Amino acid sequence: MSKIDVVLGLQFGDEGKGKIVDYLAKDYDVIARFSGGDNAGHTIYSKSGEKIVLHLIPSGILNDCINIIGNGVVINPCALKEEIEMLEALGVDVKSKLIISDKAHIITPLHKSWDSFNESQLGSNKIGSTLKGIGPCYTDKVSRKGIRVKDIFSPDFNLLGLKLNSQIGLPFQMPELKEFFEACEFIKKYRIEQTEFLINQYLDEDKSILAEGAQAAGLDVEFGTYPYVTSSLTTTSGVCVGLGVAPKRIGTVYGVIKGYSTRVGNGPFTTELFDEVGDYISKTGNEIGATTGRKRRCGWLDLEQVKYACMICGVDKIIMTKSDILSGLEEVKFYNGEYHSFKGWGKLSKEVVDNNFINYVESIQNELKTQVSIISFGTNRDDIMMFSSEVQTA
Repeated sequence: MSKIDVVLGLQFGDEGKGKIVDYLAKDYDVIARFSGGDNAGHTIYSKSGEKIVLHLIPSGILNDCINIIGNGVVINPCALKEEIEMLEALGVDVKSKLIISDKAHIITPLHKSWDSFNESQLGSNKIGSTLKGIGPCYTDKVSRKGIRVKDIFSPDFNLLGLKLNSQIGLPFQMPELKEFFEACEFIKKYRIEQTEFLINQYLDEDKSILAEGAQAAGLDVEFGTYPYVTSSLTTTSGVCVGLGVAPKRIGTVYGVIKGYSTRVGNGPFTTELFDEVGDYISKTGNEIGATTGRKRRCGWLDLEQVKYACMICGVDKIIMTKSDILSGLEEVKFYNGEYHSFKGWGKLSKEVVDNNFINYVESIQNELKTQVSIISFGTNRDDIMMFSSEVQTA
């Protein structure tokens, strides 16, 4: 029986999952996104080196595979339309590659207005919302008054405009509604199905499927740094509810971490750096949010956080990204209840790997008792190396 593998973040997001999914996609028939909305920003690069930022469409879209937006995702039709048009302008045949769940919930202009209003009322206690309407959309979902993709085919759907305009105290302009309904009409032209049946059919046909997570375990609504979290299930359990697969059909779970830590928005951050090293990491790593444009907070790798995420998510293999950003530092640290210091390393490449870097990676996997299997460095699609050092469990 075929199983569905999973790629998800183990920190606060922005671990470089997009590049990893794009790299792994060549070995899969299907890539399926299971949670979040256009608050996610997954950056990939075309073969010609062109930077592409995806927010809703799975990161396998440049590969020869099917890409599914699952029922657990919340969709802003305007954002999806813009993303599709961007990819089609690059020559990507989106219609043949993309399938959208008919049960995915839709973000309306009202949701975005509510998001801004709610955040403004919190003052200094702001969550750090992306203001994309994600939280209010999930709120309507669990309140059983949400709008799903299948509803855009209803003859009564246009009455939604009257409902939205009747809301008091949260004004938005008519052009927003016009754009919203035009985008809903646009996505009708694409393949919309009961993807839970399709995914299970693919598994029965022994097709290989990779589930792509958004955000990360530290932002999970159940097990993250509540209330400074996102509104969806970002851990492995989210695959089951966000795609409609049974727990027994979960296969290998890949957990992605950076060689350091970052966080966008408010909330606790144990290893945050406020000195010149933090500034160096931020500048060298170009730590600016792909979705929000906000500067990310930077700190040393927190293995206490990663251990917890590995436990919750059942991680089988670790993938480490952006370790090259730490190249050139005299000293590198990670935190595991206390700080551990390591000698820095030089430039990383497939041909030359500094022994100090190997020591750092081996120490991480031995602390986690989980194999680090892939190292990613640089922005090019082939800036990836396999790591085969055995885990010391004693």
